Amino acid sequence: MKDYLVKSVVKDGMFRAYAVRTTNLVAEAQKRHDSWSASTAALGRSLTATLLLSSSVLKGEEKLTVKINGGGPTGTIVVDGNANGTVKGYLQNPHVSLPLNGNHHIDVGGAVGHEGVMAVTKDMGMGDPFTGQVGLVSGEIGDDFTYYLAQSEQIPSAVGVSVFVNPDETVGVAGGFLIQVLPDATDDAIDELQARLNALPLVSEMLRDGKTPEQILTEIFSIDDVKFLDKMNVSFKCDCSKERFAKSLATLSKKEIQEMIDQDHGAEAVCHFCGNKYQFSEKDLQEIIDYQK
Repeated sequence: MKDYLVKSVVKDGMFRAYAVRTTNLVAEAQKRHDSWSASTAALGRSLTATLLLSSSVLKGEEKLTVKINGGGPTGTIVVDGNANGTVKGYLQNPHVSLPLNGNHHIDVGGAVGHEGVMAVTKDMGMGDPFTGQVGLVSGEIGDDFTYYLAQSEQIPSAVGVSVFVNPDETVGVAGGFLIQVLPDATDDAIDELQARLNALPLVSEMLRDGKTPEQILTEIFSIDDVKFLDKMNVSFKCDCSKERFAKSLATLSKKEIQEMIDQDHGAEAVCHFCGNKYQFSEKDLQEIIDYQK
């Protein structure tokens, strides 16, 4: 089944709701980073939540970067997202596996930690990017994105993200939802939504039962209340290239690049986001020096 995201409005415009299946996307990230269960769940939730956030607040060629550092063993998590349904991300330590938490689920909060911050930098293509920052609530990712939306975007929201990791470290399912409360929402409608969310199974459980993103939203709301507006494919996609790394190398001094030639007889650049490696020969490095003149 393909990964995709759906957008909808609910109850005659009281809520805006999104749901996404990210199983293949998170599986791609797991393979590229060789991540272990707790790291996979943390990164997978962050990729999923960033997709949902990007789809709700960005348009056109705008993009954003989410950085999460809660002081836990995974270290900093970095995810880039855009309005077109692609994300890329990495975390400092992909090899984290912890005992299950009290609910017998992967201890994402323990892996990420909660003594830190989440920062969201938006690049609207109009001058300097803007960064909003909030303290982490739990390190469970969904709660933290919910808090960010309320504090920095002033949008009361609910974010649920979930990743199921198989015993062999592969990804079973992954996905999530984002619900935003709009100005016309009544107190009764909000109370009803909260009750439904409290009784809702994990997103991973619904996906394992074969539910689609559309069915996840109709599980939360009545099927008659959801009006679907859009559907788009989503994927893990990195835009790195040898040319981009060459531009980065060109920012180094001629002396530093010459040392690479003399001592290492070349250089290797590795992309943090996807793990792709790019080789630069002595000739390549000399061309960069010549270009600087």
